[in-house]
Amino acid sequence: MGEVIAVGRREILKASTGMLTGLVVAGSPLALIARGRAWAIDLTAFTTAEGSAVLAAARTLMPHDKLDDTAYALVVRAIDDDASKNALTHKLIKKGLAGLGAGFTTSTESERVAALKKVETSDFFRIIRQTTVQVLYATPMAYAYFGYEGEAFSKGGHLLRGFDDLHWLPEVPLQDGGPMPVSK
Repeated sequence: MGEVIAVGRREILKASTGMLTGLVVAGSPLALIARGRAWAIDLTAFTTAEGSAVLAAARTLMPHDKLDDTAYALVVRAIDDDASKNALTHKLIKKGLAGLGAGFTTSTESERVAALKKVETSDFFRIIRQTTVQVLYATPMAYAYFGYEGEAFSKGGHLLRGFDDLHWLPEVPLQDGGPMPVSK
């Protein structure tokens, strides 16, 4: 047949990240969102400018330069959905966005950080931050970006699945490595 080639978890992730992201994006309604500033999300509670401001706030709060705007668009959709169902939330977000200023979306990152610091004790800030953390880091796009494969229990655990695939660390001498798992 041929010889068996051992491939580590990290190599598989590197090779499959682009394909996985493409499948996730192509198989979702977010496939209509192009890179950049074009929006194709159906906002029900906010205008496009307000949606862009929410995206800029989420990206400023949790900055990952190489993570596509599509992942942050899920945050915008979640906040928009909450605002369309709750009049108090809608009013709070609108007032908070107005407080950030009309030029917030096009401001430099340092200006956006300064604007958000001014409102960091407000309920508006709390909602934006909380929703960003809950939604952004629970998306398959973020999983692929960060290399998270999901829970490991159903896949046999981490011990034999590459938990030690840290190629950037020096090799530990065998005598210092502790007990080794026995393969069957």
